Amino acid sequence: MWRRAVRNFSTSLIRRAHYEEGPGKNLPFSVENKWRLLGMMAVFFGSGFAGPFVLVWHQFLKK
Repeated sequence: MWRRAVRNFSTSLIRRAHYEEGPGKNLPFSVENKWRLLGMMAVFFGSGFAGPFVLVWHQFLKK
């Protein structure tokens, strides 16, 4: 009885899940506008790259 209830619940979840298919549809951000995507990636990776340099600069200014 328990197995049947679990199986019915899991199969009903799969049936109710309607996701769009295709490239870029399963990402948490839009890839439709390539210039916006480029800007967002530049900010994301640029902030990670610039972080250590900003911290060192801040330490030099403290003295």
